[in-house]
Parts: sequence; structure tokens; C-alpha cells
Amino acid sequence: MAASELYTKFARVWIPDPEEVWRSAELLRDYKPGDKTLLLRLEEGKDLEYRLDPKTKELPHLRNPDILVGENDLTALSYLHEPAVLHNLRVRFIDSKLIYTYCGIVLVAINPYEQLPIYGEDIINAYSGQNMGDMDPHIFAVAEEAYKQMARDERNQSIIVSGESGAGKTVSAKYAMRYFATVSGSASEANVEEKVLASNPIMESIGNAKTTRNDNSSRFGKYIEIGFDKRYRIIGANMRTYLLEKSRVVFQAEEERNYHIFYQLCASAKLPEFKMLQLGAADSFHYTKQGGSPVIEGVDDAREMAHTRQACTLLGISESYQMGIFRILAGILHLGNVGFVSRDSDSCTIPPKHEPLSVFCDLMGVEYEEMCHWLCHRKLATATETYIKPISKLQATNARDALAKHIYAKLFGWIVGHVNQALHSAVKQHSFIGVLDIYGFETFEINSFEQFCINYANEKLQQQFNMHVFKLEQEEYMKEQIPWTLIDFYDNQPCINLIESKLGILDLLDEECKMPKGTDDTWAQKLYNTHLNKCALFEKPRLSNKAFIIQHFADKVEYQCEGFLEKNKDTVFEEQIQVLKSSKFKMLPELFQDDEKAISPTSATPSGRTPLSRVPSKPTKGRPGQLTKEHKKTVGHQFRNSLHLLMETLNATTPHYVRCIKPNDFKFPFTFDEKRAVQQLRACGVLETIRISAAGFPSRWTYQEFFSRYRVLMKQKDVLGDRKQTCKKVLEKLILDKDKYQFGKTKIFFRAGQVAYLEKLRADKLRAACIRIQKTIRGWLLRKKFLRMRRAAVTMQRFVRGYQARCYAKFLRRTKAATVIQKYWRMYVVRRRYKTRRAATIVLQACLRGYLARNRYHKMLREHKAVIIQKWVRGWLARTHYRRCLQAIVYLQCCFRRMMAKRELKKLKIEARSVERYKKLHIGMENKIMQLQRKVDEQNKDYKCLMEKLTSLEGTYNSETEKLRSDLERLQLSEEEAKVATGRVLSLQEELARLQKDLEQTQSEKKSIEERADRYKQETEQLVSNLKEENTLLKQEKESLNHFIMEQAKEITETMEKKLVEETKQLELDLNDERLRYQNLLNEFSRLEERYDDLREEMALMATVSKPGHKRTDSTHSSNESEYTFSSEIAETEDVPSRAEELSEKKVPLDMSLFLKLQKRVTELEQEKQVMQDELDRKEEQMLRSKAKEEERPQIRGAELEYESLKRQELESENKKLKNELNELRKSLSEKSAPEVTAPGAPAYRVLMEQLTSVSEELDVRKEEVLILRSQLVSQKEAVQPKNTMTDATILLEDVQKMKDKGEIAQAYIGLKETNRLLESQLQSQKRSHENEAEALRGEIQSLKEENNRQQQLLAQNLQLPPEARIEASLQHEITRLTNENLYFEELYADDPKKYQSYRISLYRRMIDLMEQLEKQDKTVRKLKKQLKVFAKKIGELEVGQMENISPGQIIDEPIRPVNIPRKEKDFQGMLEYKKEDEQKLVKNLILELKPRGVAVNLIPGLPAYILFMCVRHADYLNDDQKVRSLLTSTINSIKKVLKKRGDDFETVSFWLSNTCRFLHCLKQYSGEEGFMKHNTARQNEHCLTNFDLAEYRQVLSDLAIQIYQQLVRVLENILQPMIVSGMLEHETIQGVSGVKPTGLRKRTSSIADEGTYTLDSILRQLNSFHSVMCQHGMDPELIKQVVKQMFYIVGAVTLNNLLLRKDMCSWSKGMQIRYNVSQLEEWLRDKNLMNSGAKETLEPLIQAAQLLQVKKKTDDDAEAICSMCNALTTAQIVKVLNLYTPVNEFEERVSVAFIRTIQMRLRDRKDSPQLLMDAKHIFPVTFPFNPSSLALETIQIPASLGLGFISRV
Repeated sequence: MAASELYTKFARVWIPDPEEVWRSAELLRDYKPGDKTLLLRLEEGKDLEYRLDPKTKELPHLRNPDILVGENDLTALSYLHEPAVLHNLRVRFIDSKLIYTYCGIVLVAINPYEQLPIYGEDIINAYSGQNMGDMDPHIFAVAEEAYKQMARDERNQSIIVSGESGAGKTVSAKYAMRYFATVSGSASEANVEEKVLASNPIMESIGNAKTTRNDNSSRFGKYIEIGFDKRYRIIGANMRTYLLEKSRVVFQAEEERNYHIFYQLCASAKLPEFKMLQLGAADSFHYTKQGGSPVIEGVDDAREMAHTRQACTLLGISESYQMGIFRILAGILHLGNVGFVSRDSDSCTIPPKHEPLSVFCDLMGVEYEEMCHWLCHRKLATATETYIKPISKLQATNARDALAKHIYAKLFGWIVGHVNQALHSAVKQHSFIGVLDIYGFETFEINSFEQFCINYANEKLQQQFNMHVFKLEQEEYMKEQIPWTLIDFYDNQPCINLIESKLGILDLLDEECKMPKGTDDTWAQKLYNTHLNKCALFEKPRLSNKAFIIQHFADKVEYQCEGFLEKNKDTVFEEQIQVLKSSKFKMLPELFQDDEKAISPTSATPSGRTPLSRVPSKPTKGRPGQLTKEHKKTVGHQFRNSLHLLMETLNATTPHYVRCIKPNDFKFPFTFDEKRAVQQLRACGVLETIRISAAGFPSRWTYQEFFSRYRVLMKQKDVLGDRKQTCKKVLEKLILDKDKYQFGKTKIFFRAGQVAYLEKLRADKLRAACIRIQKTIRGWLLRKKFLRMRRAAVTMQRFVRGYQARCYAKFLRRTKAATVIQKYWRMYVVRRRYKTRRAATIVLQACLRGYLARNRYHKMLREHKAVIIQKWVRGWLARTHYRRCLQAIVYLQCCFRRMMAKRELKKLKIEARSVERYKKLHIGMENKIMQLQRKVDEQNKDYKCLMEKLTSLEGTYNSETEKLRSDLERLQLSEEEAKVATGRVLSLQEELARLQKDLEQTQSEKKSIEERADRYKQETEQLVSNLKEENTLLKQEKESLNHFIMEQAKEITETMEKKLVEETKQLELDLNDERLRYQNLLNEFSRLEERYDDLREEMALMATVSKPGHKRTDSTHSSNESEYTFSSEIAETEDVPSRAEELSEKKVPLDMSLFLKLQKRVTELEQEKQVMQDELDRKEEQMLRSKAKEEERPQIRGAELEYESLKRQELESENKKLKNELNELRKSLSEKSAPEVTAPGAPAYRVLMEQLTSVSEELDVRKEEVLILRSQLVSQKEAVQPKNTMTDATILLEDVQKMKDKGEIAQAYIGLKETNRLLESQLQSQKRSHENEAEALRGEIQSLKEENNRQQQLLAQNLQLPPEARIEASLQHEITRLTNENLYFEELYADDPKKYQSYRISLYRRMIDLMEQLEKQDKTVRKLKKQLKVFAKKIGELEVGQMENISPGQIIDEPIRPVNIPRKEKDFQGMLEYKKEDEQKLVKNLILELKPRGVAVNLIPGLPAYILFMCVRHADYLNDDQKVRSLLTSTINSIKKVLKKRGDDFETVSFWLSNTCRFLHCLKQYSGEEGFMKHNTARQNEHCLTNFDLAEYRQVLSDLAIQIYQQLVRVLENILQPMIVSGMLEHETIQGVSGVKPTGLRKRTSSIADEGTYTLDSILRQLNSFHSVMCQHGMDPELIKQVVKQMFYIVGAVTLNNLLLRKDMCSWSKGMQIRYNVSQLEEWLRDKNLMNSGAKETLEPLIQAAQLLQVKKKTDDDAEAICSMCNALTTAQIVKVLNLYTPVNEFEERVSVAFIRTIQMRLRDRKDSPQLLMDAKHIFPVTFPFNPSSLALETIQIPASLGLGFISRV
């Protein structure tokens, strides 16, 4: 059929448009050959007359049908041309938000300028292992195809990413590398994939910059080779770089930036380590402020700097080297600020002491004068002499910039070299995948040398691309055996020859660079003379003599010659380089080493990479000529060589192409500029691919698909048995031109437009068939309707005519009656109407009057209420004003009274300052007051006694005086009688005078004593009153504190109850999460276990190969069988070295959880320690305050000092108590290494808490006893001291009156003085003792602090040790501490043996208590350690033969004594007896060699489990610890071996899962625990285990069952996985519903394998097989439900994930297919009675996705219905399905963008996961509910088929 025949009325075409590039229009009339115009109608309704080109007469391009718009592959379009490609990309990008599209072998990636959630690990896992054509286009699909071809073809691969700046090349390359790193993993433990990804931030910081087109534009090209080993795991990487844009270092255009690293440095200038760099803001440096845009919106340069440094550290660049890099970069910035001052036109100078140059020289380690000189001068060498010539300011500035560029280029190469060193691997590289991030074709207003090199590289890449596409097309044609005809395609070899051939542009440029006086102008003239008018691709601009034009493959580009020579030479003065080489900064000379010694990555390597942009310094005199020649290479020459090497590498690999498109120049998200897109599509080769495809046979169908699609075009006689012959016969009739199609081996090839023609024929045929069917059906319906109507009409006429006659007669009779009735009726109607209107009028009047009255009433009521409101408001305002005034007055009064009270309080505080101390005393204060009261009473008694003595003394004095008087009278009477005694009388008189004088003196002393007594009495009364007041205050405070404590306790109780309820709920929620986490750990553990076994086998094999005949015993041999033993810890010491090594290797998966729990416990202990420390500090502060108060009161009584000493000792005891508690806690933590021990509720934890509680109670009791004893001692001292001190003076005064002479009175006076000195000495001694005690307490507090620190350090060190080492270290530390403490107390009590003896007794008691507690905990500790060993054992398993080698230290020495149980001779006890040497035979026959199928069919379910348990029962009956341990260990290891050997067999895994669960249930049922014996019979209770508690083995078996369950899930997942997509999505369960779109089945690669087609019936048959196998094996019903739930989850998740990643599956008909398939699955659940298993709920997301495909999607009501319906889908999934929805037939409509926006707005508040795909690998946590067996053990018979004749029933 001719193409012109398709231009009929209503056909749609594309016409050129200057604004939109292409516009769509519709033909209004048919085109006839010879017409010069086409009558068109544009989409906006405007009519247009389109004129055809009179020369070519080419018709406009036809538009594809709507059902083809949005295709994944552009080559699948029926019409392949530019407007179709552009429209398809636009629809996918704007409407569907899809940024990736295939174009044959090319992936077109459009930059969305927005973060999309399509790069997570779930997407990576979804694309892993998939064929390229099966999923939607993605960069991951290209990466997977490259990885798969590398593994399949064993050929290196390359991914070529190209595009304009800002198109997203770097990001695409980054995601490709991330895919390889995630999928392949690392072959070593060095995490090479992380290093590969870590190289990106480094290279972006030093090689990327902001441009007007891109904020993160790569200014260099790079090719990264990711190396793989033989197992295709990443082992390393290597990077090559191309054409770094050095000019950006010294110049940036407007709105552009320098390289990111400079701005990151400036942003981090305030860091301490960067102070020496003397950096500032970016605006302060010339090299960073030229663009005027130092900040990128949304980018934090300081944070990026941290990421860069972190990446450097990860790649092994040390801190010193990093600082060296930053030092050089800072030097470049300071060098840019160096300014020059002109002397004259030919010379310049630098200002003296120029700060930027000085900083540069300091950073670079060079001499200031030398660098200053060579920046302003240069050296000229001739044949005979060398001249030093000054240079002008312009030349000096250019030289400075050239030096800065050269330093940066060398530093760039050095960094790349270190990155390559970090990514290098010592393992031999088997293959690699290269990722080329190369610049795309560039054309600007001013194009220079950089654009020339970039476009030259793109010419070479485009040539390689064209040849590869041509080669693939040829291979496809040859494979299908189609005659190959040469396709004419654009060959750009002439353009390449123009650039790189002899006398080409590059040769002429290099030649001109060698000329002494060569300039850009002379080079331009040479170009004109050589190529102008001789090469069609070379042109000269009309208005310029300094430019040239090259016709590239993409477009014409005009290059300006200015700067070409300078950039090609890349000149830098050798003298400046020599100055830098002489630097004291060691890193700087490394940058300028020769190629052979340089660290730079661009040095020559075996991979062939060469330096780019390297211009070496001029050689010195001593260098060989070869190096001199090497230094003369220009930039263009180096770039050409490196480009040739790159092309050789690419040609040696299989390339994969990614073309990045920049949708707009303004970086707007999801905005499509057609002009810019077309320009890039033309430049990147996409349209060339389309043209090559269109030139051949782009549309390709298999014979079966063609037959299914176009069966309607065939007649019955045309259908043959052979589909190929049928298709050939039909095509010959439909398409007469045989050149329009070709028949291949498996496909039919069509030229462009033929599929559209066939679709038109098919649509016409279907439309004609529909019209014929409609015509026939409508005619038949109308005829049937007419006949029914005719029969009905005749019948109706007959009946109607008779009825009419009867009615007429009746009418005549009733006419007259009707007249009468009418008269009365009309009268009645009129009267009723009048009454109705009258009543209505009255009602209206009443309502209106009532309404007016109510309004008046309401108005009056409102006025009345308003008056009331005003009254109350005014009263309220008056009261408010009054209250405010009153409050103000009261406030002023309060303020004044407060001021007066404060003054009074201040006075009272001064007076009662000592009283404050007593307020803080909480215990014993009342006792003290009582003691003081007793002391006051005693002192009052003493005072009364003293007064009585004083009265008696006075009476004695008076009597003596009277006696003396009587004697005097007697002497006077005797004077007369004895005149002889006159002289004696005179002497007596003198003596009497003297005595009178002494009497007066005694009376004065008596008066002073009475005054002192009165004063003491007053002080005592004052003290008593103060103590009473203080006692009252303390009682009040005590009551208030008790009340507060009760309230607080009540609040705490209520709060704790609430928290308990909440925590209970939270724990219930966390239980499933914890169970899932635990089972995931077991899964990981089993994986590591298998890996360990594999590695051990490999090591054994290697050892066998390397040393034949030598067999090395594995280190785990000596301890393998002891993992499940119950022997004591002491017996295990013989195997400690070997097991320590084993545990250190095996406990890797469990150490993390153990460490986390220990860390949590340590945190709690740290908090408790902090509380204790705070308490110590508080006590210390109280003591310091009490000491200060004591110093202020030097006259304190002895009793008070003793009380203070008592309180300090109490504090000391409390401190010791805290110290002991802390030590006990730390000791218990160090001794318990398992997380179960330290967990709350564990036995050891409860014992520890009980121990702490008992110690605390005991300390409290001891404290109270000490307080009582010491208070009694104080009261005794207080009672004794006044008698010995204060009463001494009183006693002496009583004897004054008795003193007769002067000597006695003097002696009494001396006694009083001595008494005073004694009191003073006692006060001073008490003061000193107080100070000594305070100092001792401070020292002890300091020692406690040091002890806390040591304990903390010990705890941190112990946590880093293995469990055994922790216990040993803790014991050693405790012994050392006790020894030191013993020595300390021995020295302390050396002078007091009694105290030392009491201390030793208390120490022994404490040791005895600790030993008793240790013995109580011994059993718990052993059990916990055994449990740890059970968990730690699971990596290494020895052979079955090694099970018998049990360590002698682990065997119990007690003889085996069977328990004598009385029984009847023939009454079997449900036990099986076997000999120890038959254990291996038992395991072999019952486990290793047992075939599940025979057991499941012929024997009772779970028979092996029953047999094993009966054997265990007999070993328990014999009390044989070794036999029980050995049998259980062998059983577990044998089951693991069977599952490892036949782990991919579902029947085997199911069989042993069932038996393991049954074995576990038997251990529970017959354990003797009451919780498991509820359903047992009396006989079964007699069969319970009697000697051993196998709870630990139950846990091991439970873990084993979990591992088997997970393995079962993996097996069924592997079986179901290939069936799900084909059976649930691709297969048409309802024939004829799903339509096949005419995509041509275009497959892009040959990696698609032909697989068997699975249907839904295949899935159902497989599910039936799974269910029947599990039922035959006797699996628990609850466990079967969990397995079925997991299977249905896998089906639903895989189906939904593929639906979300396949655009061709999102249609209305596919939704119907899915719903039908889901209904079949539900029907299967009903048949199996599994509807309550939760399996149906796992399919809910898939059901809702299918409903979403079928519901109406237009209005807001539809959006609301979708939001309420799809509650199991996330927002991302709903939007994805709507975006992917694709009509298959013409009656379907696409989902509008506005509707999708409405859905997003309605779902914006929904909080769900942003993850797009479901986790298909998720495994629900499994539980094993207890299921007791009713089977009696004694009735079980052992079949002979099992080969167990060596065991006997007991």
C-alpha cells in the first residue's frame, strides 16, 4: 500500500512550527496525488491550508494512534520520525512523570530537576535479575543488562553517559555505580563498593562547578572502570580523567562559580584547623568572586566540606595529606590576590611586603623574594647566553594565572591518583564495567579551544555509536536470515579527518605552537589556505578573519581562534616551577615529579591512561633529550592520544548508551522545552538511531503474536496448521508490495508505517463487523417488536371497540346526571374556595398581628435586659475598680510589711543562724532535744544543790562569827583577871582586824559567784526556750514533709499505674517486632553459618590440595560436642583456649544484641552512679556548711560537737553503703555476660536486686543501732563533764567559809584557775578533733570519687573483653581491692587490736554471706552460660563421627545407676533402648538417609520425632547425661546437614519442619511442667522426664524450627517466583479481554531467554502441591496457615511490584484479569478452609490496585472514592498506577494530569511510607503454638523399613 493512501480525512499529521517545533493537525479532506495543498485543522480549532514543497512534494509526518503514545521504546512506534519521538518523550515526561525512555539500545534520560523516589534499594532489588525489556525503562535496567552480559558473555562492558551540562550525566553515572555496588557486593571485607561511591563527593568538589546551565556541572570527563572477580563481586575501581577545565580556576563568567572546593574552604574558614590558612569569605578572593554568585541555593558549603573530608578519610587520605591539599588550595586563592604595579610599559613590580604573596609563600614553603622576582621576570636562553627579562603587568598577570592553573591541574591529578590507589585491589581482576561520564556536544555564542576538544570527542563517540547500532541491526537481520541491504547512515569520518588527520586542524595548531612568532591570526590564515573550499565541512565566517566553522554531525559550530595557541601550549614559566620544587613543604614537590616517579594518577599505567592538560616544565640542562621531547607535547596532542586510548577501550567492550536530555534552561522541574529537546536529540544520536531503524524494518512481530492480533483479517480457509505459512499467505494478500515486509526465522519484519496500515485494516474490519452485527441485531429486534405490536394492536382494537360502544351508552345515561352533579359541584367548589380563602386571611392576620406583638415584646424585653446588664456591668466595673484599689493598697502594705519582716527576719537569722543546721537534721533530732532537756533538768538540780550548799556555807559563817564574838567577850572578861595576857590580847585584836579584811574579800568573791550563777541560769533558760521553738518548727516541718511525701507517693502511684497500662500495650506491640527481629537474626545467622561451612570446606580442600596426606584437625573439634552439655564451669576449663577462639569467631551475629543490652544496662548503672555521686556531693556540701557554722560558733558545747561527729560518721556509713552498692552492681554486671542475665526479670537480676535490698536493710538497722549507742555515750559524757568541770568551782566555794587561814583561800583561787584552763583545753581538743574528722571525711569522699572513676574505667574495659575474660578480670580486680582494703584497715587498727579483731570478724561474715549468695547463683549462672553457648555454637558443626570425642573434663564421674521403676514385664513404658555405639547408625537411618516421601505416605506423621523422643526418654530414665547430650546434639546437627544437602527440596524441608515441631512439642508435653500437662492423660503424665530439664534444648529446637521455616519460605519463593508474573499478569485467564498493543514486541537485547509459559492454573496446582505435602507430613494447622499466608503475601507483593514497574500492564482489562485471578486464589482458600489464616488480607494491596485500574477516573467524586477505597496502597503507589495507566483500545481514556493532582492533594495528609515497592523478601514472624499429641507412646510400633532393628522397646 502506498503511503499516500493513508492521508485520508480525519487522519492526523505533524507540521513544522517555529515556536513548538511541531504541531498536530487533522486532515479535513482526503489527499489525492497531485494536490499542492492540504486542508488542515489545528488542535485549537483553527483551519489551515498547508502548502506542500513543490520540489520534494513531501507530505507531512503522520501521527501515531493515541494508544501508542507514551510507549516505553521509541522504536516500537508505528511511525518513526522526529515529531513522534518528541511527542512521545513529552507525554511520558509531563503527563506520566517518567524520565526514562528506550530508543533501541539507547536509554534517554530527561533531567526532572527534582528528587524522585525511584532509586531506593527496593527498586534496585526489583530490577535485579530482570530482562531489559520486561520492566519500565530505568538506569538500573541498563546497569543490570551490562552486569548480566558481563557474567554471561564474559566480556567487559561500558556504559557511556553523555549529554549537555546540566542534563544529569553525573547523577546517572552515580546511580549506575550505586547499582553495581548494591547488587554485586564486595569480594573482601574492605567495603570497596563504599569506597567507589565515596569517590564521587571528592571528584565533585574538585572537578564540578556552578554554571549558568547547571549548579553541579562536571568540568572534566571521567571513565571509571569497576573491577570484578570471577564471582562477579566488586574488588576495586580505577578512574581516568579527561580535559579538566583549568581556565575556570582563574576566570568565571557571570552567574558562575569556581570549583566547589574553594567555596567549601571559605565556608569552613572558622574551623580551628583552618586558622593557619588565613582564609575569609569567598568575596574576598579574586578567583572566587568574578562570577558574582558565591552561594548556591539549597547547598551548605560547610556541610559539603565535611562530606568531602569524610570521603577522603574513607579512601585512606590521611589528615596530614588532607591539610596539605587544603593548604595548596588556599595558596592558589591567595595567589589570585597578588597584584602588580607597572613601572613602565615593559616591566612591573609587586608592592613591598605584599600580604597575599607573603601568605602564599608561607603556605607553599618558598622564599618570598625569589617568588616575587620570578613573578615579574622571565629567563630567556640563547645558544650562548641566558638573559633575565622583566615582563609587563599584563604578562605577569597571565603568568600568575598560568601558575595557578598549573598547580591546580597537578593537584587534581595527585588527588585522582590517591583515589585510584585507594580503589586498587591486589586481587586479580577478571572483568570490568566502565562508566564513561563524558561531556556532550556543546555550542555557545563564543566557542573556544575547550568546546573544540569536547565536540571532537563527541565526533569520535558518535562514530563509534553509529557503527555499534549498525552492527546490532546487522546481527539481528543475520540471526533471522533476512537479506541484508546496506542502510545509508551519516558517517562523520570526514569531520574526524578534518580535525585529526595530517595537516588537519590539530596538526596545524601544534605546528603553529612551535613557531617562535606564531599567533592565532597566522594559524587562522593557515587554516583558510589549507581547508577552505577544499573541505565541504570547513567554512569561513563572512564577517570575521579570526574564526572558522565546522559542520559537525549535530550542527554547525563557529570557533573563535583567539586563545587557541595559548590554551594549547598551556605555558608556565620554568623558573616559577623550580621555585615551587624547592619548597620546604614536602607535598608540593611531589606534584611536579617526573612521569616515572609521580604519584599523580594520570601517569602512565598498564591501563594506558595518559595525563590531560599536563604541560611539564621546561627541562633543565641535565635532562636527557627524550624527556625534553616529552615536555613539548601540547594539550591537543595529549587529548588526541588519550581519546584514541579511550576509543580502543570502548571498542574492546560491549557499550551501553545513556543519553541525558536537559528539558529547559531554567532548571524548572518537569518543564519541557521542545526547541532545546530537539536540539539535544539531534546532537546525541537518538534521532540517528530512529533513522537507522526506520530505514530498515523497525516493527517486528513473532508469528504467534501476529496471528493472535490479526486473526480477524483472515478467512477460515486461510488458517493453516502452520502459523508461519498462515502469516505468509495472509500478508501476501494484505500488503502487495513485498518490499514492505520480510519473513525471518521467528519474526516478521515490517517497514515503518506498515503496522499502522495493518491496524487501520484491522480497525476497519472490526468496525465493519460491528456495523453488520449492529444492523442484523437491530433489524431482528425491530421485526420482533413490530410483530408483537401488530398482534397486540388487533387484540386491543377488538376489545377497545366493544368497550367504546359500552362506554358510549353509559355516557349518554350519565350525561344528564353529570349536568346536575356539575351544578352542585361547581357551587360546592366555589363555596369551599371562598371559605378556604377567608380562613387563610384570618390566619394570616392573626399571625401578622402576633408577629408584630412578639416583636414589640422582644424589643421591650431586650431593653429591660440591657438595663439589667448595664446595671450589673457598671456595678462590676465599680467593684473591679474598688478591688484593684484595695489590692494596690494591700500590695503596698504587704511590700512595707515584707520589708519590715525581712529586717526582722535578718535579725532573727543572725540570732538563730546556728539553728538552721538543726533544721536539716532529719533523724534523731527529737532524741537530741530530749537529751538536752534532761541535761537542763540535771543542771537545774545541780544549781539547786549549789544554792543549798551556798546557804549552808553562809549559816556556818554566821555561827563562826558568833562563836568568835563569844570568845572575844570571854577574853575581855578574863582581861581583868589576867593582866599578864594584855599583849596577847593586842595581837589577837590585830589578827581579828586581818580576819575581818579577809572576810570582806570573801564576801566580794561570793557576790561575783552569785552573779555568774545568775547569768548562767539566764543563758540556760534562753537555750531551753530556743530549743523548744526549734522543736516546734521541726515538728511542723516534719508533718508538712510527711503530708507532701504521702501526696507525692499517691501521685507517683497513679502515674505508675497509667505508665504500666501504656507500657503493657507498647510491649504487646513491640513483641511482634522483637520476634521478627530475632527471627531475622536467626536468618542472618544461618546464612553466615552456611557461608562459614563453605569457607571451611574450601579451606579444607585447599589444605588437601596444597599438602597431600596431611590432615589438620579443626580447632573446634575439641569443643564441638560440648556446646549442649550441662557440665559445670570448672569442668570446662580444659577446653577454654580452643573454645575462646571458636566463640570469638562464631559469636559475630550475637555479639551485637548482647552488646546493646549490656550497653543499656551500663547506661542504667551510670545513671545510678550519677545519683550516688550527687548524693555524695550534697552530703559533702552539708558537712562544709556545718563546718563553717562551727567555726563561727567557737563556744559550742561539747555535746554538740559530739553530735556533729556522730552525724559525720553517719554520713560516712551512708557513703560506704553507696560505695558497696555500686561495687556490687558493677561486680554483678562484670560476672554476667549474657543479655538475659542483666535483663529485668531474669533470675540473676532478681538475686542481685534481693541482695542489694538485704544489704540496704541491714545497713539501715546497723545505722540506727550506732545512732542509739552514740547518743547514749554523748548523754553520759554531757552528764559527767559538768560534774568534773563546772561544779568544781562551786565545790571549792563551799569550803571557803571553812578556810581559816590565808593559804587555804589562795589555794582555792589557784584551783579555780586550773579549772578554767581545763575547760579551755577541752574545748580546743574538741575543736581539733572536729577539724580532723572533717578532713578525714573530705579525704574519704575524694577516695570514693577516685574509686568511682576506677570502677567506671574498669566497667568500660570489661565491656570490651569477651565474657570469660570479663569474669576473670572482675574477680582479679575484686581480690586486689579487698587486699588493699585489708592492708589499709590493718594499718589503721594497728594500735587498737580490738577494733581490728571486730573488723576481721565483720569481714569474715561478709565473705561468708557473699559465698552463700554466690553458691545460690551458681546454678543460674551455669544455665545462662550454657544458653549462651547454645546461641554461639551455630556456625561450626563437625562431622557426625566427631561427636563421640567428648572432652574428659566434661564427663561426670558418677557411675550410671538406672532408676528402678516397678513395672509389669509386658507393659511397655514408651521408651526405646539403644546402645551408645549405635547412635550414629540411628541418626543415619532415621535422619540422614530417610526419604520423606515413603514415611509420609506409609507411616504415621511425625514418626521420626516420636522415635527420637522415646530414645531421649530412655536416656533420661537411665540418668545418662552424656547420652542425652550426645543424642540431642547429633539429632540437631544431622537435621542441619540434611537441610543443607537437600535444602532446595520443598518436601524435605517441610518434612523436617513438621518433625522438628513435633519433637519440640513432645519435649514440652512430657517436660513435667504444669502448663504443658493440662491435656495429658494419666498415662502420659507418667511418661514425663524425671531427671533432666531440657528447657535449653527446647529453645535450640525452636531456633532450628525458625530456621527451617525461613528456609521453607525461601524454597517456595524460588518455586513460585517464575510463575507469579506470568500467571497473575501476563497470561490471559479470561480469553479475549486483554488486548495486545501493536508494539511490535521490540526487544532490545538478546539476553531474553525463552521460558515456559505459566498460567494461573500452574500457580494453583503448585499451591495444592504445597498444601498436600504439608498435610501429609502432619504439620500443625496453625503453622500451615502461616505458610499459606506467607505464600499469598509473596504472590501479592511480586505481582504488585511488577505492576508498578510495567506500563504495559496498567490497563482496564488487566485490572479485570487480576481481579479474576485473585478471586480464584480466594476460592482456593475457601476450598482448603484457610480463609481465617490472614492470607486474603495480604492480597488487599493487589486487589485495590486492580480496582484502581477499573474505576472511573474523571471527577472529584471519583477521586474521593479512590482515596477511601485504596487504604492499603501508599500515596506513591496510587499516583504511580495512575501515571502508568495506558489505554489498550480506543474506547479507553487516559488519566488527566489534573485528576492526578487532585488525588495528590487529597492524600497529602496521609502518613504512609514513601517506599514505592513492597518488600517481597519480607517474612512474617513465625510462632509455634503448643500442640500436644494424643498418641500414646507405648502404642508406637517401629516399622522394619526404617532399618532400626538394633533398638528395642522398653
